[in-house]
Amino acid sequence: MRLCSIASGSSGNCIYVGSDATHLLVDTGISGKRIENGLASLGLSGRDLDGILVTHEHADHISGLGVMARKYGIPIYGTGGTINALRGCKSLGAVDEELFQVIREDERFTLKDLHINPMRISHDAAQPCGYRISYGEQKLAICTDLGTYNDYTVECLKGMDALLIEANHDVNMLQVGPYPYPLKQRILGDKGHLSNENSGRLLCRILHDGLKHILLGHLSNENNIPELAYEAVRMEITMGDNPYDAKDFHIDVARRHEITPVVEL
Repeated sequence: MRLCSIASGSSGNCIYVGSDATHLLVDTGISGKRIENGLASLGLSGRDLDGILVTHEHADHISGLGVMARKYGIPIYGTGGTINALRGCKSLGAVDEELFQVIREDERFTLKDLHINPMRISHDAAQPCGYRISYGEQKLAICTDLGTYNDYTVECLKGMDALLIEANHDVNMLQVGPYPYPLKQRILGDKGHLSNENSGRLLCRILHDGLKHILLGHLSNENNIPELAYEAVRMEITMGDNPYDAKDFHIDVARRHEITPVVEL
């Protein structure tokens, strides 16, 4: 199984997950052209896609969805709340109703040789979710846009071989930055986004010997920088209440305009 971030950040998100036989996108929050260029760099095209998994209906996760779905007839998977929100989204354009596929959190479904298990997350959207995807014994998870986490989140993310997790903002940068106060409070709230430190604290609870790759994603353009996110998460792991040191894991940052190296499990 392979994982690659085509784009990740507050301005657009698109993640590729696939096997030799099955090819999926998690979110399509960038232009169709950028998505196609990203797929081409992986030796793929939109015709190869078996599905698009949507985490939620915010623009930075769906801006290229209508274009890709119409052009290639790709099934769109999302929770009932997300699908209903998509149906009411004028910017999406006309999408064939038969392409919408409703899924439920904690109910596993299968697309060819990949098993997908959606998980609940806390975010200010209709019915957002993260995704755990497995191929045989290999497991990975994509979990961004969560203002907080709890024991359920921890249990869902245990035992992964690879993980793309949110490290959205540096709290100090956000507090002194240009955002209006209500937006700052939204981001800091339980239905907002994970800070760098909270991302590291969540990781401390799910680290294990088999976790091979950690990708930090959905960084804010205004309230974070990749180097800061990387160091803050490393510090939390090294100083946290766990038996590991940050150097025990391969940690990278998914960039806004750069495709990450492919993670091969």
